[in-house]
Amino acid sequence: MLGYIARRIVVAIPTILVIITVAFFMMRAAPGGPFDLERPMPEEVRQNVLAHFGLDRPLHEQYVDYLANLVQGDLGPSLKFRDKTVSDIISEGFPVSATIGGLSILLALFLGSLLGAIAALRQNKAGDFAVMGFAMAGITIPPFVMGPVLALVFGLYLGLVPTGGLDPRYGMTAERLILPVVTLALPQIAIISRLMRASMVEVLRSNYIRTAYAKGLAAPVVIFRHALRAAVLPLVSYLGPASAALVTGSIVIEQVFQLPGIGRQFVTAALQRDYTVVMGVVILYASLIITLNLIADLLYATLNPKVKFEK
Repeated sequence: MLGYIARRIVVAIPTILVIITVAFFMMRAAPGGPFDLERPMPEEVRQNVLAHFGLDRPLHEQYVDYLANLVQGDLGPSLKFRDKTVSDIISEGFPVSATIGGLSILLALFLGSLLGAIAALRQNKAGDFAVMGFAMAGITIPPFVMGPVLALVFGLYLGLVPTGGLDPRYGMTAERLILPVVTLALPQIAIISRLMRASMVEVLRSNYIRTAYAKGLAAPVVIFRHALRAAVLPLVSYLGPASAALVTGSIVIEQVFQLPGIGRQFVTAALQRDYTVVMGVVILYASLIITLNLIADLLYATLNPKVKFEK
């Protein structure tokens, strides 16, 4: 297993390098710059600022310098936030994004698996149709539409939960996380419930399940001890893409609910052409997605004895 992990890490290095290269040159190719203000600054001052951050040098030299600093663990200073480094900005926003994303994936796995199993056990009945109808709605309605609707109904009309924002005086209270977590989890609940239903239906029709029933085992024993373990394997394979979807989806959710997470900082930095912050967040996202995919593959191999790691 250690050899497999090492190979995956070796493969991930050029992948991240390609992502860094593409993001670096795409940001520089975008119109405007970090110091193109509405009120133009004197040209002499502008040139001094560019020289201070090394932005007056040829693009290939900036790229090489950025990689050299990155190897040393230095993501550089923010171009827009005075006296703040990219590491400072990421450390401030990452706990918010990680909390929302982690709670969302746990909620999606629990409810999606539960609803999918119920639909499979009630195949072609009212419960099955209800779950699949909910799944279709969850897939077709995007989070940037569902979020404001939930905030309007449960926040403004019913007054049950706050509509958004995290008060720094009180931290990430549970009531302020409910709407962002639910909104981010809903599409994944829909997808996971469909995957679980299809997998569960296939497993329930398999020969070894029929044999278990023929031996006189009780239905709960067959379902919980034998059927569920095999049925969750497709869900484990989907954990990697699901985690990636939650990472990218959090950008929209943080904007909708005004949360001080990495996603909102990424959007702000991109609009302000804060090159170093954008690059730092891109590297963080790429590393997270690669790591989460690796964890999903290892978990799948652990649950499925038929899978063997190549030596």
